[in-house]
Amino acid sequence: MNLRTVKKLLKKYDIYPSKRLGQNFLIDKMVFQKIIKAANLSKDDIVLEIGPGIGNLTLELAKEVKMIVAIEKDKKMCGALEEILSNLDIKNVEVINKDILKINTIYKILDSRYKLVANLPYYITSPVIRKFLEIEKKPKEMVLMVQKEVAKRICAKPPKMSILAVSVQFYAKPEIVSFVSKKSFWPQPKVDSAIIKITPRRSAHTIGVNPLLFFEIVKAGFSHPRKQLINNLSKKLKIEKEKVRNWLLKNKIQPAQRAETLTLKDWSKLAKNYQY
Repeated sequence: MNLRTVKKLLKKYDIYPSKRLGQNFLIDKMVFQKIIKAANLSKDDIVLEIGPGIGNLTLELAKEVKMIVAIEKDKKMCGALEEILSNLDIKNVEVINKDILKINTIYKILDSRYKLVANLPYYITSPVIRKFLEIEKKPKEMVLMVQKEVAKRICAKPPKMSILAVSVQFYAKPEIVSFVSKKSFWPQPKVDSAIIKITPRRSAHTIGVNPLLFFEIVKAGFSHPRKQLINNLSKKLKIEKEKVRNWLLKNKIQPAQRAETLTLKDWSKLAKNYQY
């Protein structure tokens, strides 16, 4: 859908883009194609789409896959999308009026090969990624539109790691597919975006690591990002500094380092060798 079509449909259904729900409609056909190419879709695929709106991306995805489960929080938008799909005789899309962060029952209709593809409302980016990386039935791949700076943070490497980067990379391999200008959306957001591909994996760094302990240590390390690791870990984990010093040195990490300089492997070693 181009801008003219989007505006016409919104007027027809008496819908106004909601800033609260982060409704910015993608109107650049080239970007649609980049998303579809990144997801490597086939006629056997089942796609979970979050925040489909009036179906800008949905209509393109429907041509490529077996089935789409579209989760939309806005009830009015759901009604419009269902009518649009009916008018176009598109039968491989199921629209569900729910908040994706509050439901789990939809997973029973998705097989282990499903893919998550979405132009995400920016305010739910982190909780959605976390939710689908932590659930038992993870998607085969996630191809998401997110804020440019968030995408860069997710894919960061030392010495620019963040707790978000560690959290995603613990479970998956993230990569930036393409940057997208804010001019590709209507209404136009204030920042540029990026298409990011996240592929859940069984990393050698996470085998044998207790996730709860791992993230307890990571959160402690990042509690004051500009402070030295020895101070953060000692204070938050309530361990004597000398013991923390020995623990870090044993794992070839300098006590004066900052959390942002550690690799995923470093954090995993700390978790594996935690004895306090």
